Amino acid sequence: MLFEGRNVLVTGGAGFIGSNLALRLLHEGARVTVVDPLVTGCGGNEFNLAPAESRIELVRASIGDKAIEERIAAADVIFNLAGEISHIHSMLLPERDLEINTLAQLRFVQACVRCRPGVRIVYAGTRQVYGVPERIPVDETHPVNPVDFNGVHKYAATQYHMMLSRTGHLDAVVLRLTNVYGPRMALDVPCQGFMSAFLRKALTGQTLDVFGDGLQLRDPLYVDDAVEAMCLAGWIPELKSRSYNVGGPESLSLATIASLTARLAGAPQPVRREFPAERKAIDIGSYQTDSSRIKRELDWRPRFPFETGMSRTLDYYREHLERYLAAGDPNPPCKLDHPQ
Repeated sequence: MLFEGRNVLVTGGAGFIGSNLALRLLHEGARVTVVDPLVTGCGGNEFNLAPAESRIELVRASIGDKAIEERIAAADVIFNLAGEISHIHSMLLPERDLEINTLAQLRFVQACVRCRPGVRIVYAGTRQVYGVPERIPVDETHPVNPVDFNGVHKYAATQYHMMLSRTGHLDAVVLRLTNVYGPRMALDVPCQGFMSAFLRKALTGQTLDVFGDGLQLRDPLYVDDAVEAMCLAGWIPELKSRSYNVGGPESLSLATIASLTARLAGAPQPVRREFPAERKAIDIGSYQTDSSRIKRELDWRPRFPFETGMSRTLDYYREHLERYLAAGDPNPPCKLDHPQ
């Protein structure tokens, strides 16, 4: 097993990708500590860790809190998935996004340098930092030109990790993930991306909305494939690169993704609608990932075609939907009542 007997810290580990990762690390023999403040609007859910709650230590704290320094000092590997992912929220509440995605990250990496110098950190970045693609597929040499505050702040956090690695203080690697979907994704948090919105509507029998012509391309990444990439990045002792783009196995239009999701869920077929102005302003058009670097250097391959991954995702929510729509609102408004 990859992480047999190793102490592993997962920040944001009660969230969507973090919880799937924490459960996989436990299966790989690790002693897992999760740090997650369960902040409103960020998707953390204690039920995500229910299959192993007695074997995973959950620390309810921000990654910027001094209280977690003891856990940092004890970690052999750190997986840093803390943060807010909503592009709309970042535009509505940019200072909130700055605090969560940048200032807290700065405090965290400084704590890592003090308490565990040289530790391997795998940071969950985003393809959003590239902005509107100048060319597709997008590789790691593509210019960085984010279209929203979330992309700007996530890129700043990326550079904290990279700079401290160049100077020898940390051993960090960034994975820029593309439209991850799967079990344990938050469904009752607004503005968490089109995959969450599609799933919520499909599971509640509503009609999915496709904005514009629906021809924009995406390459959705099933969460188990994202977790596999993170495990490899955390386990391989000597990495050739400090950043990797990680995308799914297929490029599909948003209209096709919506149609497949609706069909698999037994929901009405999607309808086209005009782009809301606030969404159109930060839409990046088509995006397709060039994952050749991580395939070549880490021997990673995505294993789940979209239809297979979505079928598995829907099966999970059919069993546990009440845990993910606890607020009872199948269409939460795209705003935050509690911005703290």
